Amino acid sequence: MPFALYVLALAVFAQGTSEFMLSGLIPDIAADLQVSIPAAGALTSAFAAGMIVGAPLMALLSRRWPRRRALLVFLVTFLLVHVVGAVTTSFAVLLTTRVVAALANAGFLAVALATAAAMVAPDAKGRATSVLLGGTTLACIAGVPAGAVLGQEWGWRAAFWAVAAVSVPAVLALVRSAPAGPTGDGAAGGTMPSTPGVRAEVRALRRPRLWLALLLAALVNGATFCTFTYLAPLVTDVTGFGAAGVPVVLALFGLGSFAGVTAGGRLADRQPRAVLAVGGAALFVGWAAFALTAGNAVATVGWVLVQGTLSFAVGSTLIAQVLYAAVEAPTLGGGFATAALNVGAAVGPWWGGLALAAGFGYRAPLWVSALLVAVALLVGGAAEGVRRRAAGGAGEVPAPSS
Repeated sequence: MPFALYVLALAVFAQGTSEFMLSGLIPDIAADLQVSIPAAGALTSAFAAGMIVGAPLMALLSRRWPRRRALLVFLVTFLLVHVVGAVTTSFAVLLTTRVVAALANAGFLAVALATAAAMVAPDAKGRATSVLLGGTTLACIAGVPAGAVLGQEWGWRAAFWAVAAVSVPAVLALVRSAPAGPTGDGAAGGTMPSTPGVRAEVRALRRPRLWLALLLAALVNGATFCTFTYLAPLVTDVTGFGAAGVPVVLALFGLGSFAGVTAGGRLADRQPRAVLAVGGAALFVGWAAFALTAGNAVATVGWVLVQGTLSFAVGSTLIAQVLYAAVEAPTLGGGFATAALNVGAAVGPWWGGLALAAGFGYRAPLWVSALLVAVALLVGGAAEGVRRRAAGGAGEVPAPSS
């Protein structure tokens, strides 16, 4: 894999840390800026909304920019707003920085997905995607716990400074190693002389295969973050772990997610349907079994690791399929992939919260996760049936590349 791809993953690590670390900093932010806990919680909602809306919009904005310029503009903006957030004493300003940071994050990830796919061979998009998304999984393993420790020791502002600091080497490395071709360029190395027009990219986005992959990615990611969001109260109130065990369980989920992204990257290019069918079925069974056995400490530890692995193996494979289906719309395809991930990350926890508010207990998010994966399996199975009938019942499995 090209060195520049790992530079992009470092930037994604910083951005993933920023997105997820806020949940542990909300009480301190509320106390420091003299707002209520629910008001401070709006910082998380603002970031999610910015990611969903910003991904396709920022992709459109940057399609004619050279890739290096687009990546640097988004990453430098992300860095600077964290500096502003670290020094402000105004909640309104902090809220604004979260929206701007989300827009920059969304734009960066959309362009980075297109860039990663273009830097490798046409049949290696899955591996490239796994390296890039590995930055997010490492954020779950190391970045988020480190942000929590910094917040406890030196205040929430220290975590913002840390995210800005981690972004600096990524900026410097991008200056030297990022491809300089147009953002909409679909060729490896950025050497195509022209880019597809907006209308051409929009036409390419009409493919049912693309929208199916986007829907399935949103459902699977919704299931993942439905449980991940409420994992701490689950393991303390249901499993019986003390508060000190929560970081360990979260780290195990992060380790599983890294293993899943790595395994998915090796299989997504060669056997995508096997990964999605077998992995998706195992994911459904795992969420249901986790819900039934959450009161057992050994079972909980095992399921956290297994479900983290399966969730990200299936999820990263779906994102790779989006990139294959959107090969003629590389930038908008990356933007919609980013939006789909964040729709899932926003809707899944919301539905899990509704189940908790209805009084179903802390096992409820696990059942919601199982339900979301079941819907994904039904939709995917129905689409596969339609495909087979359209092919005359031959059951041929086309190559993943377009």
